[in-house]
Amino acid sequence: MSDQLSDAPRARDAERTRRELLDVASEVFADVGYSGARVDEIAARTRTTKRMIYYYFGGKEQLYIAVLERAYRGIREAERRIDVAGLAPVDALRAIAEATYDHHVQHSEFIRLVMIENIHRGEFLRQIDTLRELGLPAVDTLEGILERGRADGSVRGDIEAFDVHMLISSYCVFQVANQHTFGHLFDRDILAEPTASRARAMLGDVVATWATAR
Repeated sequence: MSDQLSDAPRARDAERTRRELLDVASEVFADVGYSGARVDEIAARTRTTKRMIYYYFGGKEQLYIAVLERAYRGIREAERRIDVAGLAPVDALRAIAEATYDHHVQHSEFIRLVMIENIHRGEFLRQIDTLRELGLPAVDTLEGILERGRADGSVRGDIEAFDVHMLISSYCVFQVANQHTFGHLFDRDILAEPTASRARAMLGDVVATWATAR
């Protein structure tokens, strides 16, 4: 019994240490990319050591892959929290679009990690077998909404869930990925109010109008 009690704090400490490493590593990789990140810097910004990083993750590449997996799990979990069962199909599409916008704006490091991984042509992402499975529920949810909309005549019949998902994602990614260049060129902070709220509502309008256009 005493061994079980002593194991619990150690497990909590290990989980806390692992979480802290992932938090800091996410910031570093998002800021300077995979090539620019240094394990020594990540260790220095945590209460652990370089040796502990290798103990928990095995090395820089494995740590980066763990960061990627957690980032993608974050957006998938956010999508699952959206309660669309009681909404009309078009309202449900709008709710998903706006919630996705909120998540991307609030987690800009996710977008930067996605951009970095595309620079590497998805080399590390391909090593995470579970990510494709993680993406399926998001598309399945959209497909369920579209099926309801087709059945009641509120949604056009020639669009696919993948198309809706890509439209929403591309719009949201643009807002974060191009905030500095676009903002400078047009002298506007696109993530500040009132521009941000207008952009959020506009995405909902775009998705709803496209889904219902005849």
